[in-house]
Amino acid sequence: MRFGYPAWMTLSPDDSLHRFQLERAGVRGAHVRLDAAWRELRTHGDYANALGEWLGQALAASALFASTIKFDGRLSVQLQDSGALKLLFAECTHDGHVRGIARWDGTAPIRLDANANLAITIENRVTQTRYQGIVPIEGSDLATAFERYFERSEQLPTRIVLAQSGDRCAGILLQQVAGEGGNDGARDADGWNRASHLLATLTQEELLTLSAEDLLLRLFHEDGVRLQPPQPLAFACSCSRERVGDMLRSLGRAECEETLAEQGSIQVDCEFCNRRYVFDAPDVAELFAAEPPTESEPTRH
Repeated sequence: MRFGYPAWMTLSPDDSLHRFQLERAGVRGAHVRLDAAWRELRTHGDYANALGEWLGQALAASALFASTIKFDGRLSVQLQDSGALKLLFAECTHDGHVRGIARWDGTAPIRLDANANLAITIENRVTQTRYQGIVPIEGSDLATAFERYFERSEQLPTRIVLAQSGDRCAGILLQQVAGEGGNDGARDADGWNRASHLLATLTQEELLTLSAEDLLLRLFHEDGVRLQPPQPLAFACSCSRERVGDMLRSLGRAECEETLAEQGSIQVDCEFCNRRYVFDAPDVAELFAAEPPTESEPTRH
């Protein structure tokens, strides 16, 4: 048995992402757990009961998916037009910052709607490129819907388990990748099927309570587990006064001045972190300083 993490590594069970390889099985994976970050996110919205379960699972999934690519930017998952679930959005950046938001009508059970779509969006700030894959929802739970996404959009065999309870959410992902780790000749040809069956025995309680190393050792000790150093995760919002200013510029001087005249100031609240940005008349004038002032009627000569 080979369990590959060095003795100097400090492993934290909270708010961390671990990448790993099952070398003899030709499988790569990731394990994520969110405690403090999830608690912080929950202070910014009413995420009790089923709504919190769905958002917590989506948040864990966004971190898992971000772990599978090399990029400098952000990855988001979003459910669109899903019946009573009006909005489900979760995001993770390359450096481990997570945020999310969910909204529902509060009168009907939350379930996956057959007419809903699942979107995964990758924004790379270095290359200034944006990729989005959208597929119809397949499956009755989020983990199954995400698995179908990878099979349909990426043609990549994927297995996912997600869980949320109280102040913690967690997830684990396996993907079959050709040429992933180890010696091809030493691999078990049935490695992927075996790893998938073993993952299916994992309970949500185990996922939420066991550390990454204990969980992987318990499930895959015969498959040459190599565990990578943990990446810290934390709640962080990407909103800023500069971004809000850009948004106000896009609305135009006339609309901003009309709001000022009616309300005395422009107030914008971030839905993710509840931070409020206030722009008064001098602030708005500065935003549009390079533009000619709005005229109510043509200039007369």
